[in-house]
Amino acid sequence: MTRICVRAMTVTMAVAFAVLAVASTAGAAQAAAKVDVTGKWVFTVETSAGSGTPTFTFKQDGEKLSGHYSGQLGEADLAGTVKGKEINYAFGVDVQGMHIDVTYSGTIENKDSMKGTVNLAGIGEGTFTAKRQ
Repeated sequence: MTRICVRAMTVTMAVAFAVLAVASTAGAAQAAAKVDVTGKWVFTVETSAGSGTPTFTFKQDGEKLSGHYSGQLGEADLAGTVKGKEINYAFGVDVQGMHIDVTYSGTIENKDSMKGTVNLAGIGEGTFTAKRQ
């Protein structure tokens, strides 16, 4: 009788730990899905074409991202997506008579920081870090 009780208790505990592990994973996935970058962000950008500290104002609606860029290249509206912790967006600017498409791709590290890469229409690329203001 004692062996049966010990075995039943061991099986019960194993099932309980498995349920907790699944619940933990589901909770983490929900937290990642609830990342919202809406607000003003200050970036530190390092590229082969130079460095800068542009400001971005984002508005997130589900996975849809819109907003505004303000920096060395001027001002521009942007559009993109946020999927889980991945953020991607782009905008176009005219600099000295030349149109430049700028693309940012990154990872949201937490509710107040992100990092990633930037591509300046193939004429320069680099990295960025950002903090929510």
